[in-house]
Amino acid sequence: MRERYDGTGGGGPGGDGSGGDGDALAARFEEQRGSLRAAAYRMLGSLSEADDAVQETWIRLARTDVSGVRNLAAWLRTVLSRVCLDLLRARAARREELTGAGAADEEAWGGRGGESADEPEDEAVLADAVGRALLVVLDTLGPEERVAFVLHDTFAVPFDEIAPLVDRSPVAAKKLASRARHRVRGTSAPGAAPEGPAGPVPGGHRQVVDAFLAAARTGDLDALLGVLAPDVVRRADPALLPSGRTAVLRGARAVAEETRLLARNARFAGPALVDGAPALVVAPHGRLRLALRLTIEGGRVAAYEVIADPARLARLVVTVPEP
Repeated sequence: MRERYDGTGGGGPGGDGSGGDGDALAARFEEQRGSLRAAAYRMLGSLSEADDAVQETWIRLARTDVSGVRNLAAWLRTVLSRVCLDLLRARAARREELTGAGAADEEAWGGRGGESADEPEDEAVLADAVGRALLVVLDTLGPEERVAFVLHDTFAVPFDEIAPLVDRSPVAAKKLASRARHRVRGTSAPGAAPEGPAGPVPGGHRQVVDAFLAAARTGDLDALLGVLAPDVVRRADPALLPSGRTAVLRGARAVAEETRLLARNARFAGPALVDGAPALVVAPHGRLRLALRLTIEGGRVAAYEVIADPARLARLVVTVPEP
């Protein structure tokens, strides 16, 4: 339940900028809720945390006199960004504790058929709209880089407004966003060493990746057989597979039968580039759990490798494919 300002004490907020009208202020806040939620989700990668950040923004608004605020939307965005930055900094401080705590225990796509980390349907839809690959890349950025990139590249906030949020000069804030942008696109900043393989991916490959993902999500055997090469080879990290299952599987029928069993977990997957190659990343809540690196030949998937080992995942260069 949201905190409601009751108009008592301390010169409370005014919904029209003149003080006192809490209902009008609440209505104006509701007009901004969708935009605030979208921004918070991109900054945090978790819908529950994004909703918490939006709630905290409302609480701070309800406790503040904004009678002198000319642009309430910008004020709310600033408060929200500070809340998200604090959450990201706290997350970074405990990153070592979180790393490895279940990185390979959620079998989102590996042959055990177990259910992955829970992700509500509305978050799954939002993650697909934002892009799993983008969320994975954002998760690798520092808190200040992430906030600067999201505010500028997604919401067109000028750097002179971003600078005080991240405790930098406008020039330094621009550099933060630039570094993040290069990570997202898989390019190197001027004067920096290349971060990974670069170069264009044949346009037809994206259509194959999308077709493979769509068939996996529906468990459509015929569609899978149509997108897999007859002699397709599937390789998987042995630690991901139950005892007695082979790490190498050959033939379209065998690979398709296994893939269709995993349809319920394919909802966590999205197209990406991994080390410059077409791929799928499996990332519930924006956290990379598995990567499927695809080999595409003749308009079909000739092979794919399932990478689940946390050490290997950490070395992958994940970037966002062009639409």
